Amino acid sequence: MAPEAVDARGGFIVWIEGLPGSGKTTMAQSVSARLHAAGRKVQVLDGDEVRRMFSPELGYSRRDREVHARRVSYVASMLASHGVAVLVALITPYETSRQAAKAQAEGKFVEVWLRCPVNVCRQRDQKGLYDRAAQGSLAHLTGVDDPFEEPLNPDLTVDTDRNSVSEATDRILRFLEEQRLVGPTLPA
Repeated sequence: MAPEAVDARGGFIVWIEGLPGSGKTTMAQSVSARLHAAGRKVQVLDGDEVRRMFSPELGYSRRDREVHARRVSYVASMLASHGVAVLVALITPYETSRQAAKAQAEGKFVEVWLRCPVNVCRQRDQKGLYDRAAQGSLAHLTGVDDPFEEPLNPDLTVDTDRNSVSEATDRILRFLEEQRLVGPTLPA
């Protein structure tokens, strides 16, 4: 029996989750650039950007976060069904939201957990979220006063405190190759 062919043009979703400051947006943009250079149709759905456009009325309660994740997963699934490689960069602190996103995707879904200690995320914080939370001017910050449920069974875990952006990007792309979602000739 011949090996299964690479689905070089089929759409898929890479759901990148982790604490604020773990590198979700950076990673999504880096992987996107490499896929685009290889000729793929790619779309990054960044949690903050999508929230401003589709969910400005939502806060950060558990219910609101779950509604936001459902909206993002719906858009990602629609794009993937049209052959787009979709990179979602979303905290997604609850396992129920991650499982709902996976079910919505109906198949080609890769869950990537960017594992990073909160103290490292705090040091990287360009938005000042951790400082604002410490001062009491920001409530419900994931990893501080709101929980982040560690993923039960992510497809790939990347320790962003130990891997450079380039190394982490390579790991994700190698995984996509192994899953036969992309071909083996991706430019560095």
